[in-house]
Amino acid sequence: MIERHRSLDSWTRPNSPRPPVRAEVDPTRMRVFTRFSLLVLLAGIATSVVTSTWLPAHYGPELLLVGSLLTMGFLLAEQLTIDVDVKGVGWTISFSEIPLVLGLLTVPFEVVLAANLLAGLGAQVGRRAAAHVAYNAGVLCLEIAVPFAVAAGVNAGLAGMAPMWFGAAAGTLTSSLISCGFALAALHVLGGGMRLGAGARLGVRTLAVGLLNTSLGLTGYEVAVSTEWGWVLMALLCTGVLAVYRAYSGLLRDQRDLETLGDVSLSVARSGQAAIRRPSEADSSGPESSVAEWAPVAERIREQLNATRVVLRLCLDPRGEVSTLVAGEPLPETAPREGASILRECPMLQLPGSHVRSFRTLDASEDIRLALRRRGAYESLVVPLRGTNQMLGAVEAHDRVSRWRGFGRADVRLLHTLASHLATAMDNRRLLARLRHDAYHDPLTGLLNRTGFREMTHEGLRAGTAVVLRIDLELLTTVSEALGYAWGDRLVVAAGRRMREEIGPDVPLARLEAHSFAILLREYSRQQAHELAEHLRAVIAEPYPVDRLVVEASGVAGYVSAEPADSEPAEHDDAEIDVDVLLQRADVAVRAARNDADGVRGYVPSMGQIFLRRFQLVTQFRQALDSGQIEVHYQPKVALPDRRVIGAEALVRWSHPEYGRLDPDEFIPVVEATGLVDALTSFVMERALVRVRDWLDRDLRMSAAVNLSVRNLADESFPDRVSEALVRHAVPPELLTFELTESSVMADPERSLPVLRRLRELGVILAVDDFGTGYSSLAYLRRLPVDEVKIDKSFVLGMGTDLSDMAVVRSIVELGHSLRLQVVAEGVEDDAARDKLVQMGCDTAQGYLISRPLSEERFEAWLQARTVREAGSGKWYGEGQNVCTTCTTLTLRNQSHV
Repeated sequence: MIERHRSLDSWTRPNSPRPPVRAEVDPTRMRVFTRFSLLVLLAGIATSVVTSTWLPAHYGPELLLVGSLLTMGFLLAEQLTIDVDVKGVGWTISFSEIPLVLGLLTVPFEVVLAANLLAGLGAQVGRRAAAHVAYNAGVLCLEIAVPFAVAAGVNAGLAGMAPMWFGAAAGTLTSSLISCGFALAALHVLGGGMRLGAGARLGVRTLAVGLLNTSLGLTGYEVAVSTEWGWVLMALLCTGVLAVYRAYSGLLRDQRDLETLGDVSLSVARSGQAAIRRPSEADSSGPESSVAEWAPVAERIREQLNATRVVLRLCLDPRGEVSTLVAGEPLPETAPREGASILRECPMLQLPGSHVRSFRTLDASEDIRLALRRRGAYESLVVPLRGTNQMLGAVEAHDRVSRWRGFGRADVRLLHTLASHLATAMDNRRLLARLRHDAYHDPLTGLLNRTGFREMTHEGLRAGTAVVLRIDLELLTTVSEALGYAWGDRLVVAAGRRMREEIGPDVPLARLEAHSFAILLREYSRQQAHELAEHLRAVIAEPYPVDRLVVEASGVAGYVSAEPADSEPAEHDDAEIDVDVLLQRADVAVRAARNDADGVRGYVPSMGQIFLRRFQLVTQFRQALDSGQIEVHYQPKVALPDRRVIGAEALVRWSHPEYGRLDPDEFIPVVEATGLVDALTSFVMERALVRVRDWLDRDLRMSAAVNLSVRNLADESFPDRVSEALVRHAVPPELLTFELTESSVMADPERSLPVLRRLRELGVILAVDDFGTGYSSLAYLRRLPVDEVKIDKSFVLGMGTDLSDMAVVRSIVELGHSLRLQVVAEGVEDDAARDKLVQMGCDTAQGYLISRPLSEERFEAWLQARTVREAGSGKWYGEGQNVCTTCTTLTLRNQSHV
C-alpha cells in the first residue's frame, strides 16, 4: 500500500526547484484542505456505518486476541516500510495489504477497522503528525470499509464460480487504490498535484505493489490453513520477502544519498560562482555569499533525511558572525536567535572532530533537553562543519516524520558524509573567493587593483556615462629616506582611507601602483568630476601625523569622460572606449596637471597629441642621431671689454622630417627622462671636440662649451669617457667647458660632486649655468669645483628696466670675482646692457647682440665676416692661463650686431 501520511507531511510541487513544506502552504489552500479533510472523515464514517450494517458478524472472546494480533500486524507493517521518491514526491511503501487480506478472510469488519484505526492513528501520533488526523482517520475508515464491501460484493456475485479468497484479493487491491487516489487528491488541494499521466503511472505502480503484497498474504494464509506447520513456511516466506524488500530499500537509499551528495556539492559550487563572479569594492576582505543562496542545500538535506526541520548555522561573515537558515517548519519563538547551535549552548558537547551527535528528550541530560524544548523538537542530529583552519558552522536536523522510530544509523552516516562534503566545499569556496579577491585587490590598501578596476569600469561603461578620475599622491623623497618606506606605505594607506571616506563605499576606488589611485564616477559630468578632484586633493593634502611628527603631502588629479563632451566632439573617435585607453588618457591629464597651478586637469584631445608627439620623439631620437637630423649649432662667447672671441657654446638642434625645426626645450627633457641623454651628450661633445681641433689646426685657440644633465653627473664612468675623447682628438682639456645647473648638482650632491672633482682634475673648465635661479647658496657654491658662473639671461634682460635685476647682476659679478671665478653674462641683446656689464667688470658676454646660435657652416661664415684676425698675445683671456704665442685671436669688428 502507498502510505498516505508521508504524502501530506513531506510533499513537493512538480518541477519546482525545492520541495515546499507545510509551513509554506498558502493559508487559503490550508483552509480548503481542512474542509476537504472533514468531507473525507464524514465519507469514511458513513461508509463504515453502511458496511457494518450490511455485513452482520458473530463475535466471540477469541476475536479479542485476533484483533490484538491484527493491530500488531498493522503496526508492524507501518514500521517495516521502504521510502522511495516518485516524481519528486516522497512515498512510503508498507505491507499493510498483508494484515488486511488476512483480516478479510478471518475476522469481522469491525475488528479489522478497529485494528487499522489503532495502528494508523497511533503511528501518526508517534510521528507527531497529528495535524491531519481528520483526513487520515477518514482514509483509514475507507481503506477498510470499501475493501470489505467489495469483497462481499465479489463473493456474492461469483458465488460457486470463484474461490472465497478472490473477493478478499479484489477488496485489498481497492484499498491500495483508495490510499493512492486520496493522497493525490490531497496534494492537488494543497497545490502540489501531479499531471494526469504521472498520476496514472503511479496508480499502476501502486496496484502492482499491492498485488504482490496481497499475493504474499493469500499464499501464506492458504499454506497455514492447509498444511501442517504451515505457519512456519509462511514465516520463512515473509522473512525472505522482507529481506528482499529491505535490500532493495537499501539500494534505493544509497542511490538517493549519492544523488543528494552530488546536489549539495553542485549547489554550493553554483552559489559560490555567483558570489564571486566579479570583484566587490564594498568588501575588502573578499566576496561572501548571502544566506539565501544556501536555501537549496538546506532543503535538500531536509528532504533526504525526511526531517521536519533542518537548521544551517553558517559562518559566512569574515568577522565571525553566524547566520541561521531554516528549511522546513519555522523555529519557535523560544529558539535562540543569535545563531547558537546546540553544541554551543552545551559546552560539555564541544568536542574535537566532526562526528554527528544524536540527542533525544527521552535519554538526554537536562541542558540538552532544555535546548531541544526551546526548539520545539523531540530529537535532533547535530554535526559541526569544520574547515581546515576554523569552524564553518553546524547542521541541525529535527524530528524525522516518516518513521516512528526516529533517525537511524543510515541517517547518521548520511549526515556525517553530507557535513564532510559541505565543509570541504565551503573551505574550497572560501579559498577560491580569497584567491579571486587577492587577484582583484591591492594587498596594501585592500582597494581594487588595476585588474579589478578594469572589471568594474567595464560594467560602469555598459551601465551608462562614467568618468575615470586619477589622483597621484605626491610624497617627498626625503620622507621615505628619513622615515623608511614602511612609513611611506602607511601614508598611502591613510590617503586611500581618506578618499574612501569622502566618496563612500559604493564608488569603485583602486590603487593602480605606487602612489597612484583611480576612481570610477558613474553619472558624473566633467564639472562635477573637476569639483570632486579639487576636494579630494584638499583632503589628501591635509597633514599626516607620524608619531610626533607631521608629514605633508600633495596630489595632482586628472580625469577623462567616457562620453564625448559637447565642446570636444573629437575626444572619442572609436565606437567603444577601452578601459586601458581611459586610464592612459587620465594619466596624460595627470601629467598635464603637474604643470598646472590648479593641480587638476581634464583630458582634451590636444593632450593626447602632445604626448603622442613626445612618444614619437623618444622612439625616433636614436635614428635621428644616426641619420644626421641632430645638428650642433654654436653661439659665440666674447671677452669684455676688448670683444675678443674666446669660444662658443655648443647647442643641439633637431630638424625633424615631420615636425620641422624642434626647440631644444621640447625634446631635451624627453630625452633626459628616457635615459638617452648620455648618447646626446657624447654626440655633442664629439662634434665640439672635432670643431675645436679644426680651430687649433687653423691656429685659432677657441674653447667649446657643452651642457651636462643630471644623469651625466650621476655616471661615474663619464670622466673616463671625457679623458679618452680629449686624448683621441688631441684637444687640451682647458678648451672644453662643461656647463651644469645648480639644480642638477644639488639633485644628488653625494654622487655628482665626486664626478665634478674628477673632471676638474682632468683640466676641463666647469661652469655653473643659469646662476641665480637655482639654489644660489654660497655654501654650495664654495663646495663646487667650478671655474665660471653664468648669469641667467632673465636678470641681464631686465637690467635696463628693473633696478633689482641690475643689483642682482652686480652682486653675482662681485661674488664670482671674490671667489676667483670667471663671470659670463647670457642674454646680452643691446649695447646698453653690454656697456653696463663692462662697467661692472663682467668677463664674458653671450647673446643676440653678438650672434644667434649658428650651424657649423654659418658660424664659420660669421667668423670671417664679423671678426678680424690678430697675432697671438701670448695670453689666453683670463689670468694665469698661458697659451702658445703662435696662435692668433679673433676680435669683433665694429658692427657687432647679427
